[in-house]
Amino acid sequence: MRAALPTVAEDVVAAVIEEVPSYTDAFSGPMGETIRSAVQLALGGFLSQVSERRREGEPRVVPAIEGAYQLGRGEARSGRSSEALLSAYRIGAGVAWQRLSAVAVENGVDAEVMASFAQAVWAYIDEVSAASVSGHGDESATAGRVKQRLLDRISRHLLTGAPEKTVVAAAERADWAPPSTLTAVIVPESEVGSVLQLVHTGTLQATDLPELDAAVLLMVPDAHGRRRSALLRAVEGRECLVGPSRPWLQVRSSYDRALRAQERGLEADTEAHLPELVLTADPEALADLRTTVLAPLSGLRPASAAKLAETLRAWLLHQGRRDDIAAALFVHPQTVRYRMAQLRDLFGDQLEDPQKVLALTIALGVSPEPSE
Repeated sequence: MRAALPTVAEDVVAAVIEEVPSYTDAFSGPMGETIRSAVQLALGGFLSQVSERRREGEPRVVPAIEGAYQLGRGEARSGRSSEALLSAYRIGAGVAWQRLSAVAVENGVDAEVMASFAQAVWAYIDEVSAASVSGHGDESATAGRVKQRLLDRISRHLLTGAPEKTVVAAAERADWAPPSTLTAVIVPESEVGSVLQLVHTGTLQATDLPELDAAVLLMVPDAHGRRRSALLRAVEGRECLVGPSRPWLQVRSSYDRALRAQERGLEADTEAHLPELVLTADPEALADLRTTVLAPLSGLRPASAAKLAETLRAWLLHQGRRDDIAAALFVHPQTVRYRMAQLRDLFGDQLEDPQKVLALTIALGVSPEPSE
């Protein structure tokens, strides 16, 4: 059988090439020689194991098992699946059994020994297959971790404002093609897996950001224009916040917008909340503006001042339409008439001055605290 090994190995290789499409071109070049050597090593290891009649508990033939493990790693690096590798093992085992059993018969091996020999063949194939699958899995996991580290580096550079050449170099190392735009999406940790299945495969992730509690930042490529509606559908009902699309190197501004919306307790599309986000961009300035333009109300009791401020806001937003104002405030139109008379007494000509009306509209654009 040892004398027949080179021929058996070539027959195994030929059968694998013919019957497993993934290996049609795999046996050319340096990798082909590696695989051929692995086949011969596996066959030689099997014969050594059988001839030594390894008893239970004795060590395996380490070189053959190690060779199978390294073969699995190499196949993962070559992009072939573990399923293709297992198919090759099954086909190779069948060919090896046919050739080696023929040699055994020619040499007068009896039926009982042949049965034991067959059992040993398939037990050994299970053993080397497991080693190869383990190597394939380890290499895939390692490659995945390396890839993720490279992608994480891109995310970190984008969020910290690294120079463009630094970010571009990181993208090249990660083999990540820069998109036209990136859109920041804040996603609860429990929803990340579901959302990733619905968005662009090149989406970047940033986890453990100090400003996010139990949430992850996703940066989705090319979700601008009409594609934004698809992104919004993907996150609908998931308590996500979607920032604006920005040129990919400026995604930090999209993230900042989403963070401000989160601080305001807003949800879903930040583009739907632009007035409030603009008005609350500088809370101190807004507070000062309110104090200044609502000064005529400062001498009133707080409850009365709040009701009149609420009425003035409705009057501005509804352009003086009394019935609409009454409906918005859940009061009678006569109440609106009475309150507006008070406001005109307090503000006088200011309610006719375009600049004063603009200031009042901005100051009251965000609804004040409800009155008692």
